[in-house]
Amino acid sequence: MFDPETLRTFIAVAETGSFSKAAKLLFLTQPTVSAHISSLEKELDSRLFVRNTKEVKLSEEGKQL
Repeated sequence: MFDPETLRTFIAVAETGSFSKAAKLLFLTQPTVSAHISSLEKELDSRLFVRNTKEVKLSEEGKQL
C-alpha cells in the first residue's frame, strides 16, 4: 500500500508541474519531493513523470495512477 504522504506529493507534482513548486506547497524540501517520487516509481517499477529542464508532465503510467 502507498504511503499517504507520498501520494500527496505525487498529486502536488502532477498539479503544479514542478518538483520545487510542489515542495513549497507541501512545506517540504525539493530533495524530499524527489525522494518521494523516486520511491513511488521504484515501488511501481514505472516512470510516473516525463521530466525536462522546463517542465514535468505525467507519463502514461502517471496518468493511470
